[in-house]
Amino acid sequence: MQQKNNTTAIVIIAGLFFIFGFVTWINGALIPFMKTINELTESQSYLVATASYISFVVMALPASYILEKIGYKKGMSLGLIIMAIGALVFIPAAEARTYWVFLAGIFIQGIGMTILQTAANPYITILGPIESGAKRIAIMGIANKVAGALGSLIFGALLLSGIDETKEKLAGATLEEKNVLLDTMADSVFMPYVVMAIALFLLGILIRKAPLPQVEAAEEPVLEEGKTAKTSIFQFPNLWLGVIALFVYVGAEVIAGDTIIAYGISLGFTGEEAKFFTTYTLMAMVATYALGVLLIPKYVKQKTALIASAVLGIVFSFCILSTTGFTSVLFVAALGIANALVWPAIWPLTLDGLGKFTKTGSALLIMAISGGAIIPPLYGRIVDANKHELIANGIQEADAIATASTESYWILIPCYAIILFFAIWGHKIKNWSK
Repeated sequence: MQQKNNTTAIVIIAGLFFIFGFVTWINGALIPFMKTINELTESQSYLVATASYISFVVMALPASYILEKIGYKKGMSLGLIIMAIGALVFIPAAEARTYWVFLAGIFIQGIGMTILQTAANPYITILGPIESGAKRIAIMGIANKVAGALGSLIFGALLLSGIDETKEKLAGATLEEKNVLLDTMADSVFMPYVVMAIALFLLGILIRKAPLPQVEAAEEPVLEEGKTAKTSIFQFPNLWLGVIALFVYVGAEVIAGDTIIAYGISLGFTGEEAKFFTTYTLMAMVATYALGVLLIPKYVKQKTALIASAVLGIVFSFCILSTTGFTSVLFVAALGIANALVWPAIWPLTLDGLGKFTKTGSALLIMAISGGAIIPPLYGRIVDANKHELIANGIQEADAIATASTESYWILIPCYAIILFFAIWGHKIKNWSK
């Protein structure tokens, strides 16, 4: 009966991962879309990622407090309803074609996702043995990335269809004609986000009725004098090193998924061609997640999977820098292979042994998702700086953008180096003195 309950719970939580995968990975299509309708620079356009992921800093600890009060199930329901409210904000944002209103809607959805993730990730981690935690999270990853691929394709088709023709018309349009073109383009978000809001509201209500078993993390062993071995989260160095590793990982993952469409366009691919590129990254992740489900923990340890992922990330990053054109795009997509098992491995390696501090540790890990708010815009700023320098040196603007976009992927290398450190040494440091 317990096995049956756990299987049902895994299916339900996988459905939740599907939902926030769909919502999260449409950013790849939103970034070039927002850049066009709001006439933004590269770094400004990546504020889409910032608005989405900065919410994890703002809301992770409050989300942990909320979950302590209302429990995992009600927390998941609340997260879905807040995400629905965020989707509705896109309607006035499209009407006004005002960038900060769009960002507000994305931020509100991010708050909902923070609550949802703060509940769902530790729940699935402690639903079974900690040794197979990466396997269960890999199953969640498959649901998440399949949804992301679908979301990227659907929203790519809805938002980026005709973007190249619109850009050509904008080049020779008067101010009045330009406003009409951009207003028409902005209106294309109306129906998708209305449908999304309705679906999220309904799911938020339905999850309250879902048969999810009550789970809690195992308590820390009790010492002879009756006190727990650890009295503060600051006594877990592996937790803090895991937070840093997850921070740089999310930044690297978001760069791989959210910049690839804009990168393809900078290399000369049309919007119609580039809209599929995020899907390449996500399908690479799905295939590697499937391998993780089959191999972990029976054949491959979580630690080994994490080491291999970090090494592949470094190798693929150097390959991006050393190639051009579609080959370089494929190496960005190949980062999906390197990224897939990082999240599933870091969570159980970090939460192992936290006992009563698991919810707080989970909140800190969720805060680390803010790496997606900081590292991608930093990539955008580096692209802008490199582009201006190349143009000042006499390079044509199109060539300067392409070169700057490629060369700026160096930012990934230190990210994967930090993950490698955690995989080999960091997760084993249980006391600061060791």
